Amino acid sequence: MNLIRISPLTCIAICILTTLAISSCNNQSESNKEVGSAKDSSAGTGTVHLAFRQGIDSTNSYSNLFLDSQQVNLFISKQAIDAEKANDIRNFYNNRANQFAWFNKDGFTEQALAFRSLYDYSKDSTVKRKSLDNRLDELLNTDTLLPAVTDPDIVATELLMTWRFVNYLDQQWKNDKKKYALLTALVPYQQKPVAERWSNNKEEALPTIASKNEWLRQLEIALDQLLAVQKNGGWQMLPLSLKQYPKNKPSPQVLMLKKRLQLAGMLEAGDTTNVYTASLKTAIRKTQASYGYEHDTLLTLTLLKELNVPIENRIKQVWVNIERMRWMPDVPQKEFIYVNIPEFRMHVMNGATKLFDMNVITGKEGHGTVMFSGELNQVVFSPYWNLPENIVKKEVLPAMEKNPQYIEENHMEITGERNGLPVIRQLPGEWNELGNIKFLFPNSLNIYFHDTPHKWLFNKDQRAYSHGCIRLADAPKLAAHLLRDEPSWTAERLDSAMHADKEKYVKLREPLPVLIYYYTAWVDENGQLQFRKDIYGHDAAMAERLF
Repeated sequence: MNLIRISPLTCIAICILTTLAISSCNNQSESNKEVGSAKDSSAGTGTVHLAFRQGIDSTNSYSNLFLDSQQVNLFISKQAIDAEKANDIRNFYNNRANQFAWFNKDGFTEQALAFRSLYDYSKDSTVKRKSLDNRLDELLNTDTLLPAVTDPDIVATELLMTWRFVNYLDQQWKNDKKKYALLTALVPYQQKPVAERWSNNKEEALPTIASKNEWLRQLEIALDQLLAVQKNGGWQMLPLSLKQYPKNKPSPQVLMLKKRLQLAGMLEAGDTTNVYTASLKTAIRKTQASYGYEHDTLLTLTLLKELNVPIENRIKQVWVNIERMRWMPDVPQKEFIYVNIPEFRMHVMNGATKLFDMNVITGKEGHGTVMFSGELNQVVFSPYWNLPENIVKKEVLPAMEKNPQYIEENHMEITGERNGLPVIRQLPGEWNELGNIKFLFPNSLNIYFHDTPHKWLFNKDQRAYSHGCIRLADAPKLAAHLLRDEPSWTAERLDSAMHADKEKYVKLREPLPVLIYYYTAWVDENGQLQFRKDIYGHDAAMAERLF
């Protein structure tokens, strides 16, 4: 990323910062005092619809970066934004006490990534898309992104994102009071307990950015149920000793386990015996699956620990995922592919109907697969693996120093040089890290689906091992499905293309939407609440700010 060049974004922000320096405005970004005032809310033209939020400072804010109201006003002036939208932008920041919405000091906020994906489903000609999209791509591909209020590009990007958000709301909810509610609800500032926030007004607590879909409705019902259990005293902690749950004699701990599984909806409420029954065994198997343990069917210490997570924590986990899900675009009413990263699972859907599922391997820690949407338009058989520069630099070059035969032994070849590094690709074959097939949905982050020679990794319940792309347990099945309407692509031809010594690109007649999201709590098609591990720490980061 080249930040030295003077881009249009930089020019905007330099003007902002220059004006601030001349006028000696009071920039409060590093202050611990209360940020903003009622006076700020009246700056500029237009009627202010929303009350300014008091009591927010850098100790309790969602973002730890703050704008100055003069920066907002100068941006509006420079961009010649019309009065109504200018007023919406001012309202947006007034109700945040001038907190950044799309960045904090550690990088993008999760809402920034969610809105970027959602926005791809809309059309907006009032904000120049290309320059901002390119800037977002640059920042997303930065190894270490540390935003600061002194960085003019970050300030400009923040304000352009907000302008885009205001335009999106105007298109979706024009002349609707919900638009004004959403201007305050991007990251709600709340000090009340979850139950009080939710019971007072659900739509005000977490209004949806897009249209409310059935997935979100089901998760809201699950939150209601958890809050009802909490109101009745929650659940009892289970003893963490498998010996206390004998299968051949009565035990009070077995009855405790039954009551806990009844609260989870896994066991009939009428079973009040203290013996290990066949129905309990079935309930345990279902409960293991609801936490993502596909290979465990008996009671384990791991499952007991999951069941002992306090109900308050589970309520917050569901709330975080409702916050995440409210940014989700409308579910396509046609065939599409949906991947849930913490679930390690791909779902091929036709509207609300599931066609088939498939286990996947996602990015390992430090190589997190990004949440985004796209369109799958090509299948590549017998692919080359073009090694990314960071892998060449961090992994291949050190290996070449230790072993001069590394390239040859790993069936690779050097095809040139770029940015001072050799350009390396791995040849097609059984050794290829992409396996026999890859599936392309073009994106600036170079993420795609692919086969893998390391099938044994699918025997694990936690499958975060890749460098960011998504490996499929049964890539040939997906390829056959995508080409099912092409008579020339017989099973024999598919097999031949998969095992050729040259790669072959096949363009689909109709691209397939791809949604990749990060949900650690959701309700499945059977109405069962599912939980998964927060493998990238996104839940923890959001919960720290929301609660």
